[in-house]
Amino acid sequence: MSPDRSATPAGRTARWIARWIPVVPIAASVGSASAFFLWSLDVVTRLRWAHEWLAWLLPLGGIAIVVIYRRFGGGAERGTNLLLESIRDPSRDVPPRLAPLILSTTLLTHLFGGSAGREGTAVQMGGGIAAWWFDRFRVRREDRPALLQAGMAAGFGSIFGTPIAGAMFALEVDTLGRVRWNAWLPCVAAAFLADFVCRLWGVPHAVYAIGLAVDRGVALAPAWLLQALLVGLVSGAIARGFVETTHVLSAGARRLRSPYLAIVVGAGLVLGISALLGTTAYLGLGVTHPDPSAPSLVASFRPGGVTDWSWLWKLLLTAITLACGFKGGEVTPLFFIGAAAGHTASRLAGLPVELGAGLGLVAVFAGASNTPIACALMGCELFGWKWLPCLAIACGAAYFASGHAGIYSAQHVARAKWPWARSRAGRTLGE
Repeated sequence: MSPDRSATPAGRTARWIARWIPVVPIAASVGSASAFFLWSLDVVTRLRWAHEWLAWLLPLGGIAIVVIYRRFGGGAERGTNLLLESIRDPSRDVPPRLAPLILSTTLLTHLFGGSAGREGTAVQMGGGIAAWWFDRFRVRREDRPALLQAGMAAGFGSIFGTPIAGAMFALEVDTLGRVRWNAWLPCVAAAFLADFVCRLWGVPHAVYAIGLAVDRGVALAPAWLLQALLVGLVSGAIARGFVETTHVLSAGARRLRSPYLAIVVGAGLVLGISALLGTTAYLGLGVTHPDPSAPSLVASFRPGGVTDWSWLWKLLLTAITLACGFKGGEVTPLFFIGAAAGHTASRLAGLPVELGAGLGLVAVFAGASNTPIACALMGCELFGWKWLPCLAIACGAAYFASGHAGIYSAQHVARAKWPWARSRAGRTLGE
């Protein structure tokens, strides 16, 4: 009788790896979907730039989004929070329709000028596509949370071109104060493969750069580390402000008792504030703008590229857009908010403007998403690994300064940030 090879350590390892075979089609599908999304997002943005009158149809676009989700959405409207709940509770199913719903409604939001992002769309597409593959591979219920995380990693890593950060984001975002290392292999594999597939399609990513010609020793200068700490603390406070503003506006939208009325009122506020400011720079993603002198995320990295209050206007318009029911994500607007705030803070603190913008870009997101490790790694992938000490300090400071608040209300608190807040442990941020 031949020995059972599956009982050997090598056999058990082979079985463990075989469990993650679905990662390959999931990552390839998500990478292709991200490429299509980036391409289509560029198309609708350029279309709006070429026909500025489209922004005045934002209320109609909002009504269309409400109709789509009321007709087809169901539980999918919870978006990223639904994915986080499903990771902790495998009995909760993620509907595959999550992917086409968020893709179509995000494009509508950007076509008409809503101030939203793309990370939420990418992560939700990743989760929805992963869920579609579950039945094709007859994935066991206990393996689904890890593969959902892999889908999220694939979406995040491919949409920003930062696979290391994408993998860590998926491992870190579910639970505040704890990393789910049990899913590290599918998340890492999915993030890198999806990024590779997305790049194969030839779709470019936005480029942000800290062009300072300094060596690692200069990057460790005590003065810069202290200034990075200050930028991080400011970024954490701004992240908390964004979260609280969005919550207050969301409560106000619910009091209107009609999602149609709420989204129309929100669209009117976005258009009215933009008209008063005399610029369309705060509509849409805000990464670039056809007017090179207008504030934008990229402009934050050069002296005089943004005003002292650009971060506040982008914060307000994004909070209104998302609170009243438009779709997209928070991350790219948070990048704009953080880079513009870092730009302003760096001038006051004597830090090089492009370094301040880079630190603010990742630190505000770290404070709002409660994912400081992923954000520090993202900064390294975007700006270079020599900046890791400054990035880690800024992201860590923002994480603690933002308190027990975040853009994902379903995040579970495994460990409170401060000793005097231990009562928050065991609850979600939304409780």
